[in-house]
Amino acid sequence: MKPKRPEIHLRSLGRVVGVLFRTFPVQLSLVALCTLISALVGIVPPVFTERISAIILRGLDEGWAAVYPSFVRLLIPVLCLYLLGIAANAAQAQIMARVTQGFLHTLRTRMFDRMQELPLRYFDTHNHGDIMSYYTNDVDTLRQLVSQTLPHLVLSALTVVFLLCAMAYFSIPLMLVVLLGVVAMIHVTRTVGGRSASSFIQQQRSLGAVEGFVEELIQGQKVVKVFCHEQATEADFDRLNDSLQQDVERANRFGNIFGPIIMNIGNILYVLMAFAGGALITSRGKIPNLSVQNLITTGSLAAALTIPVVTSYLNMVKQFTANVNQVSQQINSVAMAMAGAERILDLLDQEPETDEGDVTLVNCHETADGIAECPEHTGQWAWKVPDADGRVSYVPLRGDVRFKDVDFAYVPEKPVLHDITLYAKPGQKLAFVGATGAGKTTITNLINRFYDISDGAITYDGIDVRRIAKASLRHSLGIVLQDVNLFTGTVMDNIRYGRLDATDDDCIRAAKLANAHDFITRLPEGYATVLTGNGASLSQGQRQLISIARAAVADPPVMILDEATSSIDTRTELLVQQGMDALMEGRTVFVIAHRLSTVRNSNAIMVLDHGRIIERGDHDDLLRQKGVYYGLYTGAFEME
Repeated sequence: MKPKRPEIHLRSLGRVVGVLFRTFPVQLSLVALCTLISALVGIVPPVFTERISAIILRGLDEGWAAVYPSFVRLLIPVLCLYLLGIAANAAQAQIMARVTQGFLHTLRTRMFDRMQELPLRYFDTHNHGDIMSYYTNDVDTLRQLVSQTLPHLVLSALTVVFLLCAMAYFSIPLMLVVLLGVVAMIHVTRTVGGRSASSFIQQQRSLGAVEGFVEELIQGQKVVKVFCHEQATEADFDRLNDSLQQDVERANRFGNIFGPIIMNIGNILYVLMAFAGGALITSRGKIPNLSVQNLITTGSLAAALTIPVVTSYLNMVKQFTANVNQVSQQINSVAMAMAGAERILDLLDQEPETDEGDVTLVNCHETADGIAECPEHTGQWAWKVPDADGRVSYVPLRGDVRFKDVDFAYVPEKPVLHDITLYAKPGQKLAFVGATGAGKTTITNLINRFYDISDGAITYDGIDVRRIAKASLRHSLGIVLQDVNLFTGTVMDNIRYGRLDATDDDCIRAAKLANAHDFITRLPEGYATVLTGNGASLSQGQRQLISIARAAVADPPVMILDEATSSIDTRTELLVQQGMDALMEGRTVFVIAHRLSTVRNSNAIMVLDHGRIIERGDHDDLLRQKGVYYGLYTGAFEME
């Protein structure tokens, strides 16, 4: 069964190009003027050929001296027109260089801005390497379209139109012969060109799949080698690479034969033109030549065809064919741009993360009249809650988080959490334990609204979290994840990422709190040491300590620790635990841990199994129950 040919969507390309015209209307108007001048100059050679041929034939009879003034009068305007054409081409090239880079800058900015607005679900369900391909391959197809293809297409199209007008001026019968060739070229364009275009679109998609696979494998190369998965990985890559090769081969096969077919149709048209022109000349007027030129010069539409007209026509046919061939060569680029535009619009058309919250987090301080909002950071926060009448009240941010009968499913037909009810009073530490996939991390994702619940309610200081603006909600939470992400920059920059207005002293205090200060000062440049490659020069434990310091500098009232110490050795864990205890003091803390030793001092421990809370209580209570937690703690059960 043959694979379905991808559909070609000109609307996608039109929308992206519409951005170009709306962004640079003045510059593109100047480009259009320059292109018009270039196209007009482009038809000078055939018109010049007819005039110069007529002068030469007259010179054979009357002598050079008789035709010299006419020759000079013709040559000077032609030279001026060519100089004008050179200036127009130079101006067009300069303007288009600026327009192209400005357009790509605008497009990448829109893509990145939209990406920041997308929900976490999008990144969980899309290959990261394929997303990167939007910014590289797909944007590059539009660069080629704007900088090369569109100018060539417009110039060639205008030149073809002007040539047809010139042909009608010199000989309408010969122009009809040319139109027969145009019909043949259109037919070839629809058949061969359409297949070529769809093949190039599929090539672009296959290229994105290969790049996504390679990016994923580069990140997981250590895992590949640990599990000796090299051969299986090579087989998977070969499958994708073979598919890409086939798509590229098919695209280039159609693309490479398209141009020669058009060119040979032009050659056949040239022969037919020579034959038809010779027939009209030798008929000596018995087969009249109809032309606008005859009507202007003699007052009659019909007259005998002359040799200068045929000579000029042959040049016009060559030029006409060359411009049609130029258009045909751009079809592949247009097809790739359509594929790139469609993929880019797939990103731009994604629904942004909705945020209907009207409750915001503000800095505040205590006054005699109660809570007052203030612009500077004071270390105290309050929820600014508007009511239906527009009045505003302030609720102190205490960190009281409660779940009531919460259900959730990533996919509607596959529920993940069932009837989750729990509460965390301000300053309490809640721990979640259970097998992988039991729903521990999902609960924390619901607290910060990376996903919204299916049923039930979650309240934060008595306020439904769906009323709280997501930026404010997440600003009130500090999160330390198992998978650490460090960004290119200094150690100080990475710690300050938790609160951008934090001073160096604030960052150093946070590092000391997380017990990261000692190892940071031993780095080559201390806090000024530049980290690259996600902190590849640091150990996993050191990276995790920086991540904890980053959460500490934010000084949030609620902390979420998702396997925060899982990548740290036992000795380092003791240091980290001391810092974590200081960090957690006075805060509401949610802890996810496989190491049960890290949750012993929790106020409450929730044991989850398949999205349900099956046991709850503190460490001593659960041991007395001698249930699942007791089995996990004593080693009677495996965590999985």
